[in-house]
Amino acid sequence: MEETLRADLADRRIDSLDTGLRRYLTASMGSLTEEHLRVFFLDADRTLVADEQLQQGTLAHMAIYPRTIFRRALELNAAAIILVHNHPSGDPTPSADDIKTTSLLDELGQSLDIELLDHIVVTATQTHHMRHRKTKTVPAPRARSLLLRSPRPADEEDRILGNARTAMRRHILRRQLVGAPELFGDPAWDMLLDLFVHECEGRRLSMSSLCAATALPESSAMRLAQRLCDAGLLRRLPDPSDGRRSFMAIAPEIAHRLRAYFAEGPD
Repeated sequence: MEETLRADLADRRIDSLDTGLRRYLTASMGSLTEEHLRVFFLDADRTLVADEQLQQGTLAHMAIYPRTIFRRALELNAAAIILVHNHPSGDPTPSADDIKTTSLLDELGQSLDIELLDHIVVTATQTHHMRHRKTKTVPAPRARSLLLRSPRPADEEDRILGNARTAMRRHILRRQLVGAPELFGDPAWDMLLDLFVHECEGRRLSMSSLCAATALPESSAMRLAQRLCDAGLLRRLPDPSDGRRSFMAIAPEIAHRLRAYFAEGPD
């Protein structure tokens, strides 16, 4: 829902009192348990250039660093900004510090030719617009209507069944690639994928680096790598420049199967 509301802000003039903007802010920030500062960077036509969260505070307060805000505005060549922060208390009324900070930021913006269009305080149901001195209640979304849906067309049912069969077939192929059921786990698959990508890129991967790519403890990862070698899936190649290190390589037959596997799709 947040992404949909945010997408509605793209490629059009931004008005801080716009209902769509207020809905997006309450949905994305209104229920946060800590104070966050969000900044909308706009170009000269008031079109959205960037929407970024710059700072985070606690339940009661948040420090704002003007240098961070205006440095980012200059990087984006923004002509105007809208500041937004939330009140976890649920009260949208700006504090004395909110008002003082807004005034100081407005003065700094004028000196840099960057206009502060508004500073909005957000709660779960309301937004207060400090430059307009207005508190707005965000309208609740309308309930969706009930639907009577006709049966799916036969071709859609065929597509669903075909996708399910494809998933099953690829599951079987993956099991055949890895081999024994005790090796058919995510850590072993992660090792194979990591090594396969390195080999496709023409890069070598040491055994210690390969083990670090899994979520297993180092000793468990080393044992798994050895089991993959014992099963004939991987090979250890000594490093000619360092006798303490060995590189890993996928057995040619397994590499050929992996190529065929990924030729059919990414999953």
